[in-house]
Amino acid sequence: MSDYVLAAEDITPGQHWTGSLFGLTVNLDTIIATLIASVIVCGFGIYMARRATKGKPSGLQVAFEALTGWVQGQVREGMGFRTPRGVVGLCVTLFAFILICNWLAALPSEHWIPPPTADVNLVYPMALLVIVWVNVAGIRKNGAKRYFSHFTKPYAFLAPIEFITQYFSRPLSLALRLFGNIFAGGIMVSVIALMPAYILWAPNAAWKLFDMFIGAIQALIFTLLTLIYFSEAVGSENEAH
Repeated sequence: MSDYVLAAEDITPGQHWTGSLFGLTVNLDTIIATLIASVIVCGFGIYMARRATKGKPSGLQVAFEALTGWVQGQVREGMGFRTPRGVVGLCVTLFAFILICNWLAALPSEHWIPPPTADVNLVYPMALLVIVWVNVAGIRKNGAKRYFSHFTKPYAFLAPIEFITQYFSRPLSLALRLFGNIFAGGIMVSVIALMPAYILWAPNAAWKLFDMFIGAIQALIFTLLTLIYFSEAVGSENEAH
C-alpha cells in the first residue's frame, strides 16, 4: 500500500520542463512538440503537393482529399461560393495540426514530450487566432457598421451579453474543450502507469487507441466550430443556396 501511495505522489500531470527565453519562462516541451507537429504537417503538405495524381491515388491522398472535400462542403453550405480567402486552407491546416498534436500522446515519449494541446499556452493562441480571423473576415465582408450591428439584434439591451459571448465565452470554450480532453488523457496515462508491470501493457494499449480516437474527435470539433463561427460572421442565405 505504501508503494502505491508513493507512486501516486509521483503523478504530476500538467508540469512542464521549462527554460528561459528573452527573460521569459517558456515550456520547452510544448515548444518542441509544437515544432514536431508543424514539421509533420508541413512535410505531409509538401509530399501531397508533389505526389498527388489523378490516376491511382494513395491512401494518404484519398484521406486528404476527403478532408478537403468535407471542409469545402461545409464552407459552401454555410458561406456560399464567395468565401473569405484562406478559410478552407485554415480549417484543413487546423484539423491536421491539432490531430498530429493530439496523436503525439500515442508515442512512448509522452512523458518527455506531451501533446502540446494539453497546454493552455498553445490552445489559447489558437482560439484567439480563430476569433480574430472570424471578426476580420466578417468586417471585410459586411463592413464594420453592419457587422457590429448584429450585437443589438434582436434587442439592443442584449448587446453586452452578445459581446461577452463573442469575445470571451467562445474563445474560452473553444480552447478549454480541446485542452480539457487532451489533458485528461494525460492524467489517465499516469493513473494506468500505477498498475503492475505484468498487466500494464493491456490497459495502456487500449487507452492509447481510445486516446487517438478522442484526439481525432477533438480535432474535428475544433474545426467544425471554426467553420460555424465563420458561417455566422460572413454567411448569407442567398449565396448558400
